[in-house]
Amino acid sequence: MDTKSTFTPAARLKRGDVWNRDTDEDLVCIDIHQETHDVKTFTFASAEGKLFAFEAGQYFLFDLDIGGEPESRCYSISSSPKRTNAFSVTVKRVPGGRISNWLHDNLAVNAKVKANGPLGHFIRPNAKKYLFLSGGSGITPVMSMVRELADSYEPADIVFLHAGRTPKDLVFRDDLTVLAGRMKGLRLQFLPETVHGETSWPGLTGRISPDYMKLAVPDVAERVVMCCGPAPFMAAARAITAELGVPLSHYIEESFDAAVIDEVDIPVIKEAIARTYQVSFAKQARQIEVSGEQTVLSCAKKAGVKLPSSCSNGVCGTCKSKLVSGTVEMSHNGGIRQREIDAGLFLPCCSKPLSDLVIDR
Repeated sequence: MDTKSTFTPAARLKRGDVWNRDTDEDLVCIDIHQETHDVKTFTFASAEGKLFAFEAGQYFLFDLDIGGEPESRCYSISSSPKRTNAFSVTVKRVPGGRISNWLHDNLAVNAKVKANGPLGHFIRPNAKKYLFLSGGSGITPVMSMVRELADSYEPADIVFLHAGRTPKDLVFRDDLTVLAGRMKGLRLQFLPETVHGETSWPGLTGRISPDYMKLAVPDVAERVVMCCGPAPFMAAARAITAELGVPLSHYIEESFDAAVIDEVDIPVIKEAIARTYQVSFAKQARQIEVSGEQTVLSCAKKAGVKLPSSCSNGVCGTCKSKLVSGTVEMSHNGGIRQREIDAGLFLPCCSKPLSDLVIDR
């Protein structure tokens, strides 16, 4: 990482130059803002002064070098897509979190990083009424959506329900209050689990429940629900909104914790038994067997081999790894670039072996 480079407005090119996710990767950090005691917002511009075109709800995959080891993580964009000169991601410090802690402790203004994006399909459909439902740091993609609506003056009836541990953990609390003061169609519902550290709290506390949802959003069945947060939070939100009449087609969620489907459990009829290959993980000195009908990641997780992963379906690129030898059949969804494939990288989450493999992990 280069911490000596300096970004200046003079570096910006003509407005026709737009960031291309297939060829561009160099970003420079232009601002860092402390949101809460354990959350920071990092704002990035193109190192070449290019503009960004993205959808609210999308994310960038950051490729970092931490202690000489490559690390990749996905972070949702929290800024408005109407502001094209830069974008922001908002990161919560996680106890034991290698990437989040490194960003909080080491990333500085003018530092350069590499990233791939925008990526993702958590996109807001056109609707008259929304429920933006977020828990913890899952607020970032829906915050981008409400900021976009504010910047575009697009008329919409929005209930923004955000849950957190305590009032001090409610990310963007002040920003949302300001937005609600100028957006007549925006109604806020903050739900801290407890009021520890707050001398006076005017609202309810606890966790989302059918009774709370009926009270806070009585017309929830008429709304398109955009939900993001920890897996247990989203599971509860999914069940509650379904119980209260929200059609499945009107419930849209984002998560980087999708479960890995183990293909061996899918009942299919085969004419022959699939061949099994030896897959070696060089740095961990581990070797496992993987069927030609299974993905490398699903078998690695089942065997306890440590591999970073998030989406598990070839979208985010978190599991990107170097293939030292062997060949695979890879069916990705945009989480890796062609030049990375040409350099010997692959995504274990969506790759099935065609031979014995050696992986630099």
